[in-house]
Amino acid sequence: MMSFDPYGNPTYFLLLFIALLPLMIGLLYGRRSHIYESVISFVFLMLTFGGVKWRTGIALIIYLVYQICLVWLYSRYRQRPDSPNKGWIFVVSVILAIIPLAIVKITPAVHHGASSIIGFLGISYLTFKVVQTIMETRDGTIKEFHPILFGQFLLFFPTISSGPIDRYRRFIKDYESVPTRSKYLELVEKGVRYVFLGFFYKFILAYIFGTVMLPAVEHAALQAHGISWALLGVMYTYSMDLFFDFAGYSLFAVGVSYLMGIETPMNFNQPFKSKNIKDFWNRWHMTLSFWFRDFIYMRLVFFMMKHKIFKSRVTTANVAYVINMLIMGFWHGETWYYIVYGLFHGFAMVINDAWLRFKKKHQAQIPHNKFTEYFAIFLTFNVVCFSFLIFSGFLNTLFFSARP
Repeated sequence: MMSFDPYGNPTYFLLLFIALLPLMIGLLYGRRSHIYESVISFVFLMLTFGGVKWRTGIALIIYLVYQICLVWLYSRYRQRPDSPNKGWIFVVSVILAIIPLAIVKITPAVHHGASSIIGFLGISYLTFKVVQTIMETRDGTIKEFHPILFGQFLLFFPTISSGPIDRYRRFIKDYESVPTRSKYLELVEKGVRYVFLGFFYKFILAYIFGTVMLPAVEHAALQAHGISWALLGVMYTYSMDLFFDFAGYSLFAVGVSYLMGIETPMNFNQPFKSKNIKDFWNRWHMTLSFWFRDFIYMRLVFFMMKHKIFKSRVTTANVAYVINMLIMGFWHGETWYYIVYGLFHGFAMVINDAWLRFKKKHQAQIPHNKFTEYFAIFLTFNVVCFSFLIFSGFLNTLFFSARP
């Protein structure tokens, strides 16, 4: 049986076009077939998790049943007319939802790099969807839970491997409706444009930066044995490769979603034009950034203010920034460079807020013009690229790995 990484080669796109064509014709004439959507989702999930990767497919099925049952049980509890909405039941539910991901993330650290048998491509993003659904159910924003619709939400194949991370209510609204012909033609136009732009990003620019240039500058940096101009080249080249590779994938996922009549949220919005680090996180991997903001940062702030852990709101926000980004660092992996990357961005947010408060108090003394805006963009770009150099793990190779 054939097996593909999503959006990994031309054959995958050819099969995708053939599969989507009947669906697109139906949507053009005001009809949506959930049965056909389920069939093509099953086929492409089999292409992703079948064949030589059949074990990950079994892990996905077990995970899916486990999480649907968990969310269904919590939803039944929460939606009872006399539900006491106990905090400990909510916390236990969230912990139970996170446990499979935690096992997958911790296993390589304690078993010398070995992968967990319950791991599969996209488990992080499915877990984010599960946790946010539990949290929104507790908040009362999700009034009804439908296991089959929730399964469709989790297994939406264009985004299953690496996002973007959609929200349950937003997805279901699109999934259960049919766009007007003019609206759908607009989605098709955008979807096709995003797919072609994704090709340019992922298969041309990311190839140039990641396959052609990056090995050469990494070799030069290793030969220089320490801080060098070549290391600066690694920093910028890796940053461009990371962006164009991931942004290209995200454009594929969003573009294909649009062709299916689902307006999956965008993941990137010209992040290297950001004027400060907070602006950057409002533009970079936005669905992940907003997920951490809404479901970790804001809840940390609320918890600390409710229990009056700190007297100052500024201190509360600063501590929440650092914890939030540290958790993001640990989510990427249990290595020092991912953890330092998270701390780096946490403290960068603290410094950024301090500067914005200072700037607000001294508006008359601090100039604001085109030059200062361009300088802010230049500074932010370099701060971000340095953080990506940390994230890449190359500094670990350069300074700490044993050389022959």
